Amino acid sequence: MTTLPQDLTSLAEDVLHAYGVKDRMIATAESCTGGLIAATLTAVAGSSRVVERGFVTYTNQAKSELLGVDPDLFPKVGAVSREVAAAMAEGALRHAPVDAAVSVTGVAGPGQSEMKPAGLVYVGLCRRGAHPSVEEFRFDGDRDSVRHQTVVAALKALLRLIEEV
Repeated sequence: MTTLPQDLTSLAEDVLHAYGVKDRMIATAESCTGGLIAATLTAVAGSSRVVERGFVTYTNQAKSELLGVDPDLFPKVGAVSREVAAAMAEGALRHAPVDAAVSVTGVAGPGQSEMKPAGLVYVGLCRRGAHPSVEEFRFDGDRDSVRHQTVVAALKALLRLIEEV
């Protein structure tokens, strides 16, 4: 088994501590990271106090079936969009007994288009009783680097969200 880079381990520990002391549970809804956010969090001992579940929804069909994302949204805005990231976060919250959810959708590369370049990532957040928020990122680097930066962005977003509670 590979060990996580120290920056990811530290962030995961911070997220787990922040949510744990407030007795809050989270879920992840991931596309371009393929479960790396959940894997990063659950690599830390004691994570079951905070991490309830993770959804890996790589295809549009999975996003619709598991998270309830409206299939009509994909032809309108595409899977890599602010709207889909918001719907994924809301869907994770609806389909899990959690207090907060983070979602990611993006182009890790290759396979980019002119409109959606490699490195374009949306991170969605939603907590119970609130509307979702979405951040857009333009990461540089290869596929592994984009995915790593996405995990970092998602964990930092979760930290900001719990500080608001």
